[in-house]
Amino acid sequence: MKTKLKIALVAHDQRKADMVDWVKFNAQYLSQHELVCTGTTGGLVKNAFSEAGIDAQVECMNSGPMGGDAEIAAMVVRNEIDLAIFLIDDLNAQPHEADIQMLLRQCRLHNVPIACNRISADLMISSCLWNDPTYKPIEQSYIRFDRN
Repeated sequence: MKTKLKIALVAHDQRKADMVDWVKFNAQYLSQHELVCTGTTGGLVKNAFSEAGIDAQVECMNSGPMGGDAEIAAMVVRNEIDLAIFLIDDLNAQPHEADIQMLLRQCRLHNVPIACNRISADLMISSCLWNDPTYKPIEQSYIRFDRN
């Protein structure tokens, strides 16, 4: 498939510490790829790499409530994102819920794998399919299913 990925990292406020911990745990792997983050998360991710003494390419969009989720969704539509890690706070309402749902929907529509918790993120980044040149994801099919 691809050896250098463009990975989107997004985390709600109550999940930012979890994202920073996940980034630190996977810093060596993530530093080999291009990262794009919503604003505040991106600042924290850059700081985590800096503290670890690891050079990484991290591009920051706006914060989520200021349109960062929508910016990343647009990148998904343009096929610029290979994988998204979105640690969502499911316990608190978000003022930009429509943007969150749009990002999740665009990932589903455009066949972009999206992890919403750490274990799925770990499983996705460790998949051997990323390094398999023969693996080609099958296009999504939206053909009406007739039960008769």
